[in-house]
Amino acid sequence: MKSDKPSEHNQLEQLVKTVLKSSKYRNVCEDLIKNIGVRELSKRQNVKTAIKATKNKLHQIGGAYFLKKPVYGAWLEKLRIAKGSGDKDLFRKACAETMSCHYSTRERLDILDLFYTRIFSLLPPVHSIMDVACGFHPLSIPWMPISEGVKYYAYDVYTDMITFLNEFMIINKTQGLAEVRDVIQHTPRTRTDLAFILNTIPCLEQIEKSAGLKVLESLNANFLVVSFPVKTLGGREKDMRKHYEARFNELTKEKDWDIQRLEFKSELVFIITK
Repeated sequence: MKSDKPSEHNQLEQLVKTVLKSSKYRNVCEDLIKNIGVRELSKRQNVKTAIKATKNKLHQIGGAYFLKKPVYGAWLEKLRIAKGSGDKDLFRKACAETMSCHYSTRERLDILDLFYTRIFSLLPPVHSIMDVACGFHPLSIPWMPISEGVKYYAYDVYTDMITFLNEFMIINKTQGLAEVRDVIQHTPRTRTDLAFILNTIPCLEQIEKSAGLKVLESLNANFLVVSFPVKTLGGREKDMRKHYEARFNELTKEKDWDIQRLEFKSELVFIITK
């Protein structure tokens, strides 16, 4: 009997190439496109509908969060000038301008000092940080009460964003690395004191229902700071705080982890001690 595996392989290759040719998705990690593409091909009769479904999923989990098209070159120039001025407030302003262009970080901008003061007050001194599905969150480093020698490892699925974040780390003299990674398939194994998983689990679970627990279990960190949004991208609450708290409790109910709960106007935060 002739195997249909070559056909499936060719369909997946066609899907990936087509998605990467799109200007909107050309910078997306190929591993993530394959991960979603395989699932969509298994549910649909033809490649064309699977390509459309894959693009829709990529929009839901990533594209929809960008409030404007990134202008990384211009942002880097402003960051370099601001850092070179020696004016900490000017540098923070340049960081905030970039963060305002992504929904997850924009919602946090007016509580940054409070956000990190409360979180880090509940932790011992931190010497290394992992940032999973980071978006523009590493630009919050100037607000974090951490020492200059802290190592910072950031992961996301956009190649151009990762290039930008590595340049930002050089400008800010942050030790560490930003890396392109589909964290569902390739959970980071770097050992750190702290891992941020901010507003991430709902997106991961749109791809794979078990992804949230898988990431929480797999991350090699002493403390996990996990957050959930309390409003939709359109600004509606829709009982999201209650819904995500129930979801988090479900994920962790069988775990012998110490958990602390923090509530902010923009998100619900849990600090896990593993």
